[in-house]
Amino acid sequence: MKNFNIRFAQKNDTETILNFIKHLAKYENLESEVVATRALLEEWIFEKEKAEVILAYDGEQAVGFALFFHNFSTFLGRAGIWLEDLFVLEEYRGKGYGKALLKFIANLAIERKCGRVEWSCLDWNQPSIDFYLSLDAKAMNEWTTYRLDGANLEEFCNYN
Repeated sequence: MKNFNIRFAQKNDTETILNFIKHLAKYENLESEVVATRALLEEWIFEKEKAEVILAYDGEQAVGFALFFHNFSTFLGRAGIWLEDLFVLEEYRGKGYGKALLKFIANLAIERKCGRVEWSCLDWNQPSIDFYLSLDAKAMNEWTTYRLDGANLEEFCNYN
């Protein structure tokens, strides 16, 4: 990792971000769910500033990314950071890149005076679970994520 660095993504990195999203979807067997486009990412990340992205590089090669945004804890009375995605290319895994990305976000949370950093992980993804547990991250087993999307979201909004 001697030529390793992390930097915030810029608008001209949108294609790189989209490629990482597609790699992540393939890893998670969710390729058919990716509807993100370059234009959508440019709009929501860089124009509307609803999320931030950091990119990890080994020399000139982009090897990983993390996408995150601020949430808010009413109990803590302050913002936190929600890590939506963290992904490292397969050939670069196990070399510290993922840990470096997560540490960058943790330091950012401290710098921004956030109360915590949170994320979710698919229950079958044992390599990632083992990685997170090795960092002393706590699994929030008593919480279940719920989702309204697509047609369900539309139906709910139109429900009398």
